[in-house]
Amino acid sequence: MAGNLNNSMFWNKIKTVVLLGILSGFLLAIGMFLGGTVGLSIGLTIALLMNFVSYWASDKIALKIYRAKKASEKEEPELHSIVEDVCKESNCIKPPVYVIPNESPNAFACGRNEKHSAVAVTAGLLKILTRDELKGVIAHEIAHIKNKDILIQTVAGAIATSISYIALFARIGAMAGGFGGGRGRNAGELLAIAILTPLMAMLIQLAISRSREYLADETGAKNIKNSKALASALAKMSKSIDLHPMKKTGAKEATAHMFIANPFRGGLLNLLSTHPPMKKRIERLNSMQFEA
Repeated sequence: MAGNLNNSMFWNKIKTVVLLGILSGFLLAIGMFLGGTVGLSIGLTIALLMNFVSYWASDKIALKIYRAKKASEKEEPELHSIVEDVCKESNCIKPPVYVIPNESPNAFACGRNEKHSAVAVTAGLLKILTRDELKGVIAHEIAHIKNKDILIQTVAGAIATSISYIALFARIGAMAGGFGGGRGRNAGELLAIAILTPLMAMLIQLAISRSREYLADETGAKNIKNSKALASALAKMSKSIDLHPMKKTGAKEATAHMFIANPFRGGLLNLLSTHPPMKKRIERLNSMQFEA
């Protein structure tokens, strides 16, 4: 029912807020534990500077990595027609449309806000999906733009990067035998922090990414009043990606979370995946209902 759908979307939003709060609290706690406000401020400043550049240039970086080519309406009339329809139904500004020369079926949205965004699909995706299925995928990507997921992931990334820097300082301190002074920490404490804190931060960051994927599924399906199309598209994509995964490189692995489906197949545990289990996403989509 529509009420259940709205409740699910509401709790996915709450989950993101709670996870961001936990991640932020985690940063403050270990920063204060190790070096007080000075150490915390240094790590946070470095992370913010790095992620500021990433936030403002994320669309250009991602599109360049995958050699995406801007597609004109003359070249891809049906794709543009679908994007235009979805944007009208989602009350969103139509973004530029790109095609990635890759046979692995996938898609992603990028950009820092609705006015500065883009949608990219692979050539392989255009070959295997029907119009309705492709519309479901585009609706998911437009939902990412409307839900400000780029900003949310950037904030989470800044906090996680800060924690990584603090962990690095802890590792250096452990190798030196510990820090002295009033806030003295022995090598064992520092080593534990150096190992456990980045892992904890990564798990929370991945949980945020998965919650945003669920929310984009639900938001996109609600906007076009069709969840079955995306469920069907995801099933097709999952089978095809198993046969035609993208080639891994350092840069591409770092941007895997942007895609609607994990573009790689490497036997990662669900706990360490940037995406929710495909089977669960399909089940949730197939169970959605909309008011006539």
